[in-house]
Amino acid sequence: MMVIVVSNVMPRLRGRLATWLVEVRSGVYVGDYSTRTREMIWDQVVANIDTGDAVIVWKSPTDQGYEFATAGTNRRMPVDFDGLSLVSFYPEKPVRPSVS
Repeated sequence: MMVIVVSNVMPRLRGRLATWLVEVRSGVYVGDYSTRTREMIWDQVVANIDTGDAVIVWKSPTDQGYEFATAGTNRRMPVDFDGLSLVSFYPEKPVRPSVS
């Protein structure tokens, strides 16, 4: 089982994902493929991400029971913490006060 979530991507990538996976919500694709096919699909996402972002989650025999990877620009970044995959946040860009 795998899930891919995309945002701010070109329609051609969304269409390509829809050929392999079921789009259960806008930008959320689900399917069940072999490791080789999953990696081929993810390579397509990474090659066509442009200015968008994506995350893939798949079942894996780890302590958590899954693994994930990200592509594109996003505030969330994966961090390995003693063998557990966690998510950390980049700080928000500061808002500069306007000078009057």
